[in-house]
Amino acid sequence: MGLLDGRVAIVTGAGHGIGRGHALELAKEGATVLVNDLGTSLKGEGQGRDADLTVNLIRERGGTAEANYEDVADFEGAGRMVAQAVDSFGRLDILVNNAGIARDATIWGMGESDWDSVIRVHLKGTFAPTHHAVSHWRALSKAGQDVSTGRIVNTTSGAGLVGNFGQANYTAAKAGIAAFTMTVSLEVFSMGVTCNAIGPAGATRMAASIPGAGIEAREPDEFEEWDPMDPSLSSPVVAWLASDKAAHVTGQVIRAVKDEIVLMQPWSNGPTIRKAGRRWEAKELTALMNADVFGSRAPGLRY
Repeated sequence: MGLLDGRVAIVTGAGHGIGRGHALELAKEGATVLVNDLGTSLKGEGQGRDADLTVNLIRERGGTAEANYEDVADFEGAGRMVAQAVDSFGRLDILVNNAGIARDATIWGMGESDWDSVIRVHLKGTFAPTHHAVSHWRALSKAGQDVSTGRIVNTTSGAGLVGNFGQANYTAAKAGIAAFTMTVSLEVFSMGVTCNAIGPAGATRMAASIPGAGIEAREPDEFEEWDPMDPSLSSPVVAWLASDKAAHVTGQVIRAVKDEIVLMQPWSNGPTIRKAGRRWEAKELTALMNADVFGSRAPGLRY
């Protein structure tokens, strides 16, 4: 008996890599999966039927799945995706927002289209499906139905949490997703719906595109033994977050990389200086900020 028997899930960007790993894991735990993928290149170009690859794997393993080829950042398309899950399988319980692209460049070399495309797919591509899924659950809840099986799992990254050279667009989007997750968790709490974020890693097309990384992209189903670069290593955490066992967990960001699971801490107050209700003067801040605020905590900063 699986953790997700009888549940219906959507996984976006599930034709390859981490998304494929999530879809396979959810299916293994008993969920019926709508596999979404627009079938683009890593840069978001073109279109294809990559979702079929994952659907076929799920069916070969005895699971139930259907493909969806919508652009998740198209608002109406995201609505059609949610409607397909409900129409095809009778319900929707789980939304895993995973779709993303990469157009890396330093800030001086990054064009407007590079910024807009990455922000659109990652950030709007998380907002639009979430909007339609939550609207569906809210309508059911207002009609008196229990929607406490509702689960949203978004995708952030270590780069979005600490920054990464040459990825201002990607890191801004991923940091935004973390903040989006915390806010949505507050808004859906009264319905019993949870909203969390996962920060995964692995030998994906995106990781392989990083200059000097020395990574070759591989699919989750290509690993026969445990490997620290397997893109599916975070997928059991996603399945757990999607289950009844994690009904008490919401608004959290969890990093799952290699053999580690780490609960990330949000922005919190650090070293503080006060001036007893009086206004600070800029000229007096240098000594105090260097000694009492930054101290030895930020060796990379130049004063």
